[in-house]
This record gives sequence, structure tokens and C-alpha cells, in this order.
Amino acid sequence: MNIIVYNIAHARAGDKGRTVNISVTAFDEAGFRHLKQHLTPEKVAESFFPIADGPVSRYELGKLNAFNFVVENIRGGGVTVSLSHDIHGKSLSYLMLGIVLPEIS
Repeated sequence: MNIIVYNIAHARAGDKGRTVNISVTAFDEAGFRHLKQHLTPEKVAESFFPIADGPVSRYELGKLNAFNFVVENIRGGGVTVSLSHDIHGKSLSYLMLGIVLPEIS
């Protein structure tokens, strides 16, 4: 049975034009290890493909059980120039939390 990121972490996001920055913090060390293995930049890029061309960078913050993802080239120019309905970075953290991962073994 699969899980979603929401089951093992929380997220916070902000945007700067065509770039969104999303932190994902695991609730515990087991969740952090699972995210480290399965929440790859490629997996995030695949999930964000409908709204971003990438690239996606992942930065590990091991002492915090967290990652910082930077998603570049948001289509439509980002919140500051887009006429799209609510493409704010804060709403994009929900897209991150909905990513499907394998079950923790």
C-alpha cells in the first residue's frame, strides 16, 4: 500500500517569480530516511511537470530531518505575473504533500 508525503511530513513553500522553494520536514527520523530514498528531485519534477519545466534541486538538512526543494521555471511566470488562479507557492506545498510514495517497510 502506498503513502503520500502528507502521512510522514509537513511542508512550507514560498515563491519568487518563476521559482518556488518548498521545505519538507519529516515527523521523525524513519520518515526522513524514507523521504531521502523516495522523494527525489526526479519524482518531484514528475509531479510538478504540469506547472513547471524544472529543473528541481534538492538540498538535505539532516539535523532538521528536512529537505529544501527548489522548483524552477514555473509556467506562466509565477504569481507576480500570472493570471492563473492561485499559483502561490503556499498552495504548491499541497502538491508536494500529495506525492505518492511506496509504503514504509
